[in-house]
Amino acid sequence: MTWYQTITLLEILFGALFFGLYIGYLWRVQRVAQFFGQRPHGIWVKYVLRHLYLILIVIAILGPSFGAMKKEIKTIGKDLYIAVDLSASMDATDIQPSRLEKSKQEIERLITRFNSDRIGLMIFGDDAYIQSPLTYDQNALQLYTRTLYTRLLPNTGTDYEPILELAVEKFGQLGNSPAAEQKARVLVLVSDGEDFGENVEQLAEQLREQNIRVFTLGVGTTEGSRIPQGNRFKRDNDGNIIVTKLNPEPLVKLAELTNGQYFEVNDRISEVSRLVSAINNIEGELRESKTIDVTANKYVYPLALALILILLDALITIKIVRI
Repeated sequence: MTWYQTITLLEILFGALFFGLYIGYLWRVQRVAQFFGQRPHGIWVKYVLRHLYLILIVIAILGPSFGAMKKEIKTIGKDLYIAVDLSASMDATDIQPSRLEKSKQEIERLITRFNSDRIGLMIFGDDAYIQSPLTYDQNALQLYTRTLYTRLLPNTGTDYEPILELAVEKFGQLGNSPAAEQKARVLVLVSDGEDFGENVEQLAEQLREQNIRVFTLGVGTTEGSRIPQGNRFKRDNDGNIIVTKLNPEPLVKLAELTNGQYFEVNDRISEVSRLVSAINNIEGELRESKTIDVTANKYVYPLALALILILLDALITIKIVRI
């Protein structure tokens, strides 16, 4: 037998208080009966009855569980890589506290929504790297996410080619078994859309052929913002302050080419919840079946018996003192 709840200090204190007050009540009744020269034997019937249904109520609250049975549950398996843009433009503050910090908050939310799937973390700028391989360990993924910052990579801009090539390579290493082919493969690309690469369409075609969907998450505003650089703002070669703006077009195009979807996070809305729903709605993935042992909470039995005893307590009248 197992229990859904455990006895805490609060329950122990209330139980001790009840027991102490009831002992005081019995002592007072005993004193009254002795005063009239009688023996209150009947009071012990009430004593046993009331303590019995009190114990039954406590047992019901604790939730006794027994009668183990096998239950089959089905989980939807996905392999999901999250690719985060670490170019300097992600330090822009058109979204508070910055594009990258806001992205990290949303990624942590995203990770918690896929607790039965394997998730990996990629980072990219001019080049791309694996920050965390595919894993079920959400705590490790969130720790890796919190440590991201733009100076982690020696970058000068954003290029989608390396990250798409890395995605093709890593998903390709998962094998071509029937189970692997049925399992959904998803790449979530988080960026402000400033892409200076080429041959993206060719790589997107490879992803589509391998049934890898790319869901893009644009972070930033179309009004844009300056890029902090120390105590100053980043300037171009002519000395002009650079203003970086969200450029959704390449992200929308990449998503469309791979049968994915584009979503956005700006200073007014966050579409991460819609992104989660879209990924969950992918059909054709491998459905894994697991059998687990479950027990049922049988609190209703001691509770029903306690109610019967309470009813008896109300109906039974015992005369302690006869005059």
